[in-house]
Amino acid sequence: MSRKDEARMAPKTELNMDETVLQSFTADRMTYIRSSAWLAAGAMAFGMIALWAMGNPHVWTGAVGGLAAIAVRTAYLMSEELAARWDLTNQRVLGPGTKAIRLGEIKELNTLGSVVQIVTHSGDKHLIKFQADPAKTIAAIQSSQAGGQT
Repeated sequence: MSRKDEARMAPKTELNMDETVLQSFTADRMTYIRSSAWLAAGAMAFGMIALWAMGNPHVWTGAVGGLAAIAVRTAYLMSEELAARWDLTNQRVLGPGTKAIRLGEIKELNTLGSVVQIVTHSGDKHLIKFQADPAKTIAAIQSSQAGGQT
């Protein structure tokens, strides 16, 4: 992962006067690879089923195509996905670029596999992807919401 990717995918929002970063969340490499492997398995099965349904005698090519497609996607997106960083402060959750979510705006915190979904009262949804322990990420945000330190 290059420093250019790290800089581009880091929070750029300025901290308020009395705001401090409590914890940072980054994507876990093994979780990213494991998620991609499951996606590849699904793509391989879908490709084979689609070819079988069309009556193609070379059903096995669906597995090869599905694996190749996901392998290329995984390699292409890896540096960007692993460079994404979210910072938890005592007031907000700061995401890549200028994403900023006040702790009081958070309505729900959901787990979707290895992803933590933040849902705001206005209905906006933000994803903290490829967390090794999504429950721990949610607990840290909830603790900060309650005024505790993480």
